[in-house]
Amino acid sequence: MTDQPSSQLLPPDLLSAADYERHANVRLPPAVWAWLEGGSGDEASLIANRRAFESWSIVPRVLRRSGQGSTRVRLLGQQLAMPILLAPIGQMARFHVDGEVAVARAAAAAGTQLIASSNSSLPISDIANQVGNSSWFQLYWQGNRERTLALLHRAEAAGCTAIVLTLDTPIQPASPRAQVAGASALPFACPNLRDLPALPPRSLQPGDSVIFQGAMADAPDAEDVAWLRARTKRPLLAKGVMHPDDAALLIALGCDGLVVSNHGGRALPSAPASLTVLPAIRRQVGPAALVLMDGGVRTGCDVFKALALGANAVLLGRPQAHALAVAGALGVAHLLRLLHDELSTCMALAGRFRVSDIVCDDLLANP
Repeated sequence: MTDQPSSQLLPPDLLSAADYERHANVRLPPAVWAWLEGGSGDEASLIANRRAFESWSIVPRVLRRSGQGSTRVRLLGQQLAMPILLAPIGQMARFHVDGEVAVARAAAAAGTQLIASSNSSLPISDIANQVGNSSWFQLYWQGNRERTLALLHRAEAAGCTAIVLTLDTPIQPASPRAQVAGASALPFACPNLRDLPALPPRSLQPGDSVIFQGAMADAPDAEDVAWLRARTKRPLLAKGVMHPDDAALLIALGCDGLVVSNHGGRALPSAPASLTVLPAIRRQVGPAALVLMDGGVRTGCDVFKALALGANAVLLGRPQAHALAVAGALGVAHLLRLLHDELSTCMALAGRFRVSDIVCDDLLANP
């Protein structure tokens, strides 16, 4: 970890992720804020992500002392300073002019990892060239194998060290909050997708559904995942897994890990919280499988709870955008330091001095 950024360069009341959220709400245009914060449907899944963490307490322990504690983890052969990665978010230039470059620099400074989005504001090659280190790459299926392979090759050429295949949004439900705020009028450019092979036209017949015979006809299936697995030597993770049977199938297809995620409440309306399904998925795939999770993480104690319930690490979503909007790369690096310190404090008071020591028995379900 780097030294904590100078407080003279940041508002003095930035002491938590909640403080960054409050400042970002004031700084960002209403349409951008609604696009970032909105969830699908009635936002039940969005709300559930936070409530799931509130349903658990952490049991404090006494008479424990250690001078050898550490938050370090090793994922896919990479040593990280903390079990907190930065989740893929598209169009980061909406929050700060430096966009993904600022976030990647903050991740490198904090000793952790950015997962760059297919829908990033800059090509993945530009992010790598400007930052000088490699990210993981979130790969959206591009409607067919030819287009998907072309995008995969771009990520590999840019030096991305892992591929995170997002599977949970073959259809992206609209966010009512974003629609009301006029977010559909925001500029949306995806340079990673520029000059990919064109999708062949699909003509719907009378009575056909734009969902079933339209968008879902281009969604990936198990054979597509096996095909993709065979075409990259990079570690391949599947993101958007919420059912134990799907988790088992994806591991059987050769995926190197899973990301338990309801897409931050932006996919299936009324989907359960990611944290709620995490224990069952861990039981299904066993202790050796790599399992990450995202959705609702706001504090170091949240990270501890996710680790206790079966995650190897968490992905941080909206809070990184809040910090980026407030103070660019400095803000994201400072937020990561705050979360690191919160996690360290939580571990120490719970009597756990290594991430691998954290277990479900450290938690108590709230009545």
